[in-house]
Amino acid sequence: MSELMWFRNDLRVRDNPALSAAMEAGPTVAVFCVSTHQWRSHDVGDIRLAFLLRSIEALRAELEKLNVPLRVLNTPRFSQVPDALVALCKTLGTQRIYYNDEYPLNERQRDVSTDKRLATIGVTSIRSAGTVILPPGDVLTGDARPYTVYTPFRKRWGEHVHAGAIAALPVPTPQKTLPIESDPLPDDIEGVSSVLMADEWPAGEVIAQELLERFIDERGRLYKDQRDLPGVKGTSTLSHHLSVGSISPHACLRVAAAANDGQLRGNNEGLNTWVNEIVWREFYRHIIAQFDHVSKGASFRRDYDSIKWRQSPDDLAAWQKGETGYPLVDAAMRCLNATGWMHNRLRMVAAMFLTKHLLIDWREGERYFMNQLIDGDFASNNGGWQWSASTGTDAAPYFRIFNPASQGKKFDPKGLFTRRWVPELAGVPDKFLFEAPTREGTSYMEPIVDHKHARQRALDLFKAR
Repeated sequence: MSELMWFRNDLRVRDNPALSAAMEAGPTVAVFCVSTHQWRSHDVGDIRLAFLLRSIEALRAELEKLNVPLRVLNTPRFSQVPDALVALCKTLGTQRIYYNDEYPLNERQRDVSTDKRLATIGVTSIRSAGTVILPPGDVLTGDARPYTVYTPFRKRWGEHVHAGAIAALPVPTPQKTLPIESDPLPDDIEGVSSVLMADEWPAGEVIAQELLERFIDERGRLYKDQRDLPGVKGTSTLSHHLSVGSISPHACLRVAAAANDGQLRGNNEGLNTWVNEIVWREFYRHIIAQFDHVSKGASFRRDYDSIKWRQSPDDLAAWQKGETGYPLVDAAMRCLNATGWMHNRLRMVAAMFLTKHLLIDWREGERYFMNQLIDGDFASNNGGWQWSASTGTDAAPYFRIFNPASQGKKFDPKGLFTRRWVPELAGVPDKFLFEAPTREGTSYMEPIVDHKHARQRALDLFKAR
């Protein structure tokens, strides 16, 4: 008889409350369910699948140190998970299963179904909140409603959370070896090999912890000043590890606080600003947990579902390929397509260009980003797209429309990032790079839409909704 730890997007042994609870209760076996068809239906792309495979491989290596065998179940769709876990529990003689909550609607429905099925054979589900600092429902307004604006959410969240509340969970003590073998991991998922971009994106909690500490030591104090500059390595590049849970938000906050007077808001504004970004991540998780329509493809602000978005496959394709005639937008999209990652400032610029300049439905962009990003995460991706499209929580007002040329001059003034990804512009002087790059006789394309015209068109559309 053994405890069963069900891993999902919490692929680590450190700071994992569900794993700690299981191993404290008794001999533990771990399980991971490979739900490829379901992930694909959620627009998870090749690079994200490959990174997931590597993260599971790294997790298994850590579990081996604890003598915890890892079973791997093939459950192509979430609907197949309950029966598969019931069968495993019967085989192992399990009476308790442990897991950390996930918050998108399909995942919550899977968990409800699983809990009910397991209960029929006498298995108890023990749930933890290992992917957020405070679970949804713990941060509410005075009249017990969810927050829909970030700033008051951040203030109330801060009233509950302090440095002492995010103490590290110790790594569990290794257990006695069990007479149970780990399952072999798949070499690929639907033909996607774990070696895809493995050198560029190494996986596992050891790598993630090293990245975190290096960021805090070397760049954290400059984060406020450098985070918007794509030509500078100014961000933590931890988002892909957070997306699969190879590092916890608790660890991020602990290390930041330790370097900032022991406080989550200390004297260093760079670290304070980075902590705010972790809280934004929390905020979007609370939103999807408490407003089901967001997981169903609807605008958070339902009145914006009446917008008549343009249907333009050619413009959408130009945006996807980085061929819009706007250097910063094109550099961002080409970087995404080549590396699976995009700087956060550029995510906003690219998203607002698609939704405001081209008036293409934000869902098209959300879907494309999710398919291309190594850090594809439904809550954060959806939240960012709806912010840019002015349809979401705490969104940019519809009349805020980034000028891509102004954004380029402000955040990439020397073109360090832009010229790297749009080499056609290598010889264009700085003063023409973003405003009139084609006047220098390059092979670069003309803009597919005029900014002034596009801005007025967007204002008219949003006013008429």
